[in-house]
Amino acid sequence: MTFLMITGRTVNQGVTVENKTSAAYAVETSTCFMHEFDMLELGLADNDAVRVTGPCGEVVMRAVASPEVGMGTIFVPYGPYANHIIAAGTHSTGMPDFKSHEVALEPTDEEPKTVHELMEDLGGLAYDR
Repeated sequence: MTFLMITGRTVNQGVTVENKTSAAYAVETSTCFMHEFDMLELGLADNDAVRVTGPCGEVVMRAVASPEVGMGTIFVPYGPYANHIIAAGTHSTGMPDFKSHEVALEPTDEEPKTVHELMEDLGGLAYDR
């Protein structure tokens, strides 16, 4: 199914941003918030894994129902999971295009990667383990 992905800050993401290798930060930033009817259509329950395929890649996240997200839209907190699927270019603004990306979602049995694993996929080195 195709959705419009919007990204932004959440309270929990902001509270944990100082420790981007923490489990709490990973849980918050790997959450794909979506309308419960869209979840029903995909056969998803809260915390089921979904593969999100965006303009520049794909990432596995956890789907969570949110009454604040409209049908046909997903909300993903800023962080390494959102960064993994959108273009890094900033058009000289200093901030990538985090709004209004068309993405495809599908249920999966795969587990979301850790923040360390995502960074290693991009050529980075794991630290703080």
